Amino acid sequence: MAKYILKRLLYLVITLWVIATLTFFLMKCLPGTPFDAERLALMSASQRAALLAHYGLDKPVWQQYFIYLGSLLRGDFGTSFMYVNQNVAGVVTNRLGPSVLIGAQAVVVGVSIGLALGIVAAWKHNSLIDYLTMFLAVLGVSVPNFVMAALMQYYLGYKFSLLPVAFWTNWKCSVMPTLALALSAIAMVARFMRTEMLEVLEQDYITTARAKGLNNMKVLTRHVIRNSIIPVITVVGPIIVNLLTGSLVVESIFAVPGVGSLFVDSIKANDYPVIMAVTLFYSAFYMIVVIIMDVTYQLVDPRIRLASGSGE
Repeated sequence: MAKYILKRLLYLVITLWVIATLTFFLMKCLPGTPFDAERLALMSASQRAALLAHYGLDKPVWQQYFIYLGSLLRGDFGTSFMYVNQNVAGVVTNRLGPSVLIGAQAVVVGVSIGLALGIVAAWKHNSLIDYLTMFLAVLGVSVPNFVMAALMQYYLGYKFSLLPVAFWTNWKCSVMPTLALALSAIAMVARFMRTEMLEVLEQDYITTARAKGLNNMKVLTRHVIRNSIIPVITVVGPIIVNLLTGSLVVESIFAVPGVGSLFVDSIKANDYPVIMAVTLFYSAFYMIVVIIMDVTYQLVDPRIRLASGSGE
């Protein structure tokens, strides 16, 4: 297991280097400059040169790349252009709270409700509950989260005044962004759990368990759910990452001061250090969660653990 984790961490470092390299050079292709055109027009040639030299933008792009890599290895993400004289790591850290809150709430709501709906739909197969659950699942997958966000803003926020329309003043402001993110997760988990349960219910050991006299509740909890939920772990990992990092548009719609809105603003302002830091943060987080889910999957299913151990 330790060898497997070390190998995955090595792949993580290599992948982050590739992502950093591609992002750095693509970022330089963005139109415009990080500085206000009117401000630059009022400066003299020497002042503009001093400004570019201060941020290291007076050097060729390839030199800027190697300087950035050296700083990155020291844990220095640079200084923000948009937030003058502020360290990029501090800027990103200050915006983590709202993103983590709505992302974590969306994970809990999406996974728990999705599992419950999938279990009920499979157990009551071909019933009204099953059809209604599948309709909601298709709706959740088909409708983008930013459309659901706009609809909730209009009906829950503006028309019925049940929740704040936008901004970030109290916990209630996190409810609609959470629901907008969680709907797609609910749909995916429900559909996957239903499919897995229907396959398990057709297995011979379920028939044997019922023949031994176990009631439906014991068959459901001891055998069906336990064996159906193992494959669901494979989709929960990407869902968690997508919910925690996929709130870019939703945060902008609800004016949530999180990392997603920071990333959008940094692209608009050509704030190169912030763009790089947020991209690397999202990438590293995604890969770490995938590694954790892979290890969890091996721990839950002994057959995978034995196969992995023999392969190593």
